Amino acid sequence: MKMLWHHIELLRPLNLLTSALAMVVCASIMDGLHETKILLVTIFVVVCYNAAANAYNDVMDYKTDVVNRPRRPLVTGQVKIKMARAIAILLFVIGSVLTLELSKSAQFIAIGLALPTMIIYSKFLKGTPLIGNAVVAIILGLAFIFSGAAFGQIETMIIPSCLAFGLTFLREFVKDMADIEGDSKAGLNTFPAKVGLEKSAKFAIVSALIIGAGALFPYLNGYYDIPYLVVLVLGVEIPLLMIVFSFLKSPEIDQAKRFSEVLKFSTIAGLMAFFVDNYVR
Repeated sequence: MKMLWHHIELLRPLNLLTSALAMVVCASIMDGLHETKILLVTIFVVVCYNAAANAYNDVMDYKTDVVNRPRRPLVTGQVKIKMARAIAILLFVIGSVLTLELSKSAQFIAIGLALPTMIIYSKFLKGTPLIGNAVVAIILGLAFIFSGAAFGQIETMIIPSCLAFGLTFLREFVKDMADIEGDSKAGLNTFPAKVGLEKSAKFAIVSALIIGAGALFPYLNGYYDIPYLVVLVLGVEIPLLMIVFSFLKSPEIDQAKRFSEVLKFSTIAGLMAFFVDNYVR
């Protein structure tokens, strides 16, 4: 059982549960919960791709995880690198095959865009200042567009995708701040490793303010109503302000670690803002 758990841990089950929930919420926003087959396929595709990417990233991150995440299954030796690589390939294949049950546009987004982007990121762009962060954010944004394509409502998911992109970009950047020690030792050229914690905190502050202001535009322009605003303020705007004030006071690695987790919650909260607004209307 312990060996099985270590292999499950490799895939980051909490992240997989979050991605599955995100697909359910996306379907609800598009009034597609009754389309059971499409919903189940989108969930399994996103979960398979996410799990595969998590396993493959652990393979590529082995050296940095020795410092940053010493309890990860590959670092402790509980899962072998060859096995992790095989699991990643298998899950990518399963996800791609399942995608063939969906529309041509959904197939293109998954197999033609998301899959190669994940692989290129892990092999070549990881640790590239800001570009690596942006690519991860694009991949998550594509999951929302993929869901929209599967249900034939891409336009409905454009604004949620943009918000997810912004919050994920900031989260990945803050996570790089938290990983600054291990990344520096491994020679990764991330923005924080290159310019230091204080300058990175200033960039994070500006990014948080821009994302927070941008998230308000759909409400101010009349796309969404009060329910959207209420959930957005509680789940997104307040956490962003917490980051701003904390980093203004004294940026620290432990802070960055906490806020990277907070921003994961904020991404789901942002999606819930669209769901609540649609439900109340």
